[in-house]
Amino acid sequence: MTVKQNLVSLLALVAFQIGQAQELHTLAETFLLSLTDELRQEAQFKLSDDERFNFNYIPLERKGPTFKDFDPVQKEAALALLKTSLSKEGLRKTSEIMALEDVLAVIEKKQLTMPDGSPMRDALNYHFCIFGNPTAKDFWGWRFEGHHLSLNFVASKGTILSATPSFMGSNPGIVPHGKSKGKQVLQKETEMGFSFVHSLSEQQLAQALFSEKAPYEIITGNQRTVSQPEPSGISFTDLSKAQKNLFLNLLDLYLGNYEAKFSKSLKSKIEEAGINTLSFSWAGSLKPGKGHYYRIYGPTILIEYDNTQNNANHVHTVVRDLTNDFGQDILKRHYEHSH
Repeated sequence: MTVKQNLVSLLALVAFQIGQAQELHTLAETFLLSLTDELRQEAQFKLSDDERFNFNYIPLERKGPTFKDFDPVQKEAALALLKTSLSKEGLRKTSEIMALEDVLAVIEKKQLTMPDGSPMRDALNYHFCIFGNPTAKDFWGWRFEGHHLSLNFVASKGTILSATPSFMGSNPGIVPHGKSKGKQVLQKETEMGFSFVHSLSEQQLAQALFSEKAPYEIITGNQRTVSQPEPSGISFTDLSKAQKNLFLNLLDLYLGNYEAKFSKSLKSKIEEAGINTLSFSWAGSLKPGKGHYYRIYGPTILIEYDNTQNNANHVHTVVRDLTNDFGQDILKRHYEHSH
């Protein structure tokens, strides 16, 4: 059977399963089979390839084909993979972050270019990479990445086992003018952070505030591995019932970007490590318009939010699983068991 015939069969299978849970590996295989040989070679890597750890979120040259390379069938196959890996809200944020590239192009008067001379701001310049062979029984991964987006997944048996690190950013944080004036893609991340810190008493704030000045960037940056941040901030156990609800709502906001099954499993993992072990830290201004930063930290999770650049109108957020970023813990246990 030819690649084209394989693709037709897989597309028919996907169509038959509309309304039912989609197997992620089937969608990934459909995507790969939709590509030309040249694009497939650009898109697919070994699961062990160091490229899988090449995590970044700034404008730079990347590996993997983009929407600019795809015909309509290939684009639809790529979007199906993205849609199945994220929640509706996660997909909304992803698409709106991409659309902000057009806003930046206008603000910057299309003056910035990449090293190859192409426009730096391009809403289609987001790259797809598949790591390993997406089959029902194998471990494999995939990545969707470009400016202000880095979504990294590892899956097996139709289930996402790791979806971190996951980065989402927004520049502008609030669109200042034009047809999208007032647009705020990561509005809840900002507003709920302020709501929580404003709920703290003076004594509680003294525990949570670790610096009068916010860091210029998320502290973990694009590090391959991250460790415990210092200081730890105010503990969940030191919060009132109302404050605990605000805290958990903020946590759920970030976990809610993933598809439901993985979101639930990550939440369960955090709960098993102990909700009471979580903490919250803040740095910088207590009012919008000036640099501010916060993080949620626990034994298994680190969430960072930073808004300092461009006069505090440029948001960076990241979620890191401290025990399983890039699926390393699950893969390590799998290989140890296999051998």
